[in-house]
Amino acid sequence: MSRIAYVNGEMVPLDQAKVSILDRGFLFGDGIYEVTAVISSRLVDFENHAKRLKRSLSEIGLANPVTQQRLHQIHHDLIAANDLQEGLIYLQITRGAAERDFGFPATSEPSLVMFTQAKTVLKNPWAETGIKVVSTPDLRWKRCDIKSTSLLAQVLAKQAAAVAGAQEAWMIRAGKVTEGSASSAYIIKNREIITKPLSNAILPGVTRKALIVMIAPLGLKLSSRAFTLEEAYSADEAFITAATNFVMPVVAIDDKLIGTGKPGPLTLALRQAYIAFATAE
Repeated sequence: MSRIAYVNGEMVPLDQAKVSILDRGFLFGDGIYEVTAVISSRLVDFENHAKRLKRSLSEIGLANPVTQQRLHQIHHDLIAANDLQEGLIYLQITRGAAERDFGFPATSEPSLVMFTQAKTVLKNPWAETGIKVVSTPDLRWKRCDIKSTSLLAQVLAKQAAAVAGAQEAWMIRAGKVTEGSASSAYIIKNREIITKPLSNAILPGVTRKALIVMIAPLGLKLSSRAFTLEEAYSADEAFITAATNFVMPVVAIDDKLIGTGKPGPLTLALRQAYIAFATAE
């Protein structure tokens, strides 16, 4: 049975879901996306995903074609239609279909599409073994704080990781780690968690936002600053956060083992704290 997708006001089988070849998301990457985790058929931290969506749309001068209340309802309708127990919902809003021209079209209706993906989130096997990371140059534009559908640089970084037998890439700009190709990046040294502060250079991660509140109660310190690869190589622990990875241990960077080469106890404690938050919502 085909999954059910949402396309501009209609629920349709995924294999029949279509948009115009003149859609500006297809032609220019002129659009915004969000990914929200689903646990036990419930949305995780939807309100903050909706806030980030609203901000990203505002930054590119694009209106949401539906209200937040309606958007929330569509998410729940998709969960029910697909009997989704655990996984994610992908959402994309573009400037719509118009004759190909770089400038904004005078008349076009924004396009909203959404679909589900089943995925093991809580008992992800990578959380038990940890993941490997490789470093790559950060080739992205200067507004990485906007969750744009223009993701070619991230695709190339992720492919470089795959070729190297790793699961994620940490992007490097001016000698410092910015973030992962699809995640926020952190190291731990002497019970201090170090991560780059928010700016136009990184995406304001929703998981990151929730996790930061959990750091102090665990007796850890947060340091908002950029860090070098050399610092990362000598860290006690390292990890990433993302909407459907939650908190994921990093055990090697550029084939250099981090700490013991196994998921660290502080990272695992942070993961359990986030899981408690996600499942209690």
